Amino acid sequence: MLVRSLTLATLLAFVGPVFAADSDAPLAKELGKARPLVVIAPSSADPTLRGLNEALKDPATQAAFKERNLVLYSVANMMGKREDKNLEQQTTMALIRELKLGASKGTKVILVGKDGERHMLKDDEKGEAIDPQVILKAVDDLPASEKAVTAPEPVAAAAPEPKAKDSKPAKPAKPAAPPKPLED
Repeated sequence: MLVRSLTLATLLAFVGPVFAADSDAPLAKELGKARPLVVIAPSSADPTLRGLNEALKDPATQAAFKERNLVLYSVANMMGKREDKNLEQQTTMALIRELKLGASKGTKVILVGKDGERHMLKDDEKGEAIDPQVILKAVDDLPASEKAVTAPEPVAAAAPEPKAKDSKPAKPAKPAAPPKPLED
């Protein structure tokens, strides 16, 4: 009994983080599909975050963001949003962990390419707004190899082979015997 418990505990210790990391990594889900723009601000009243949200209300700026496949992630007061839709707390923390940023008081603006490479656009404590044209220029200046990255194709399930017309349907299998109880 003790051996089984130790084996199970060891298995969960190794496999648990793999499942946790795989399930809630928001930037990994965007890989090859979009370019996340992550704004981490100390508060929702931050000039950088507010200025960017105001700029995105302009249809021309919105169109330019969509044309470049930009997706806005914002984190303020440990509350995350993706395109103005609230993220779960666990997903917000996974986003912060995924960026591997050190502690700082200032606002950070990070552009993540389709290939997953991170480009720091702003990291300061001045609290000045960032011009959306700076972001668009940074996307346009990305290397050509990054622009060619596409989302990996999902693996198609193998199609079942068609049955011949002359073959008889298979007999249903016998039900398996119930398992024997374990002895301790």
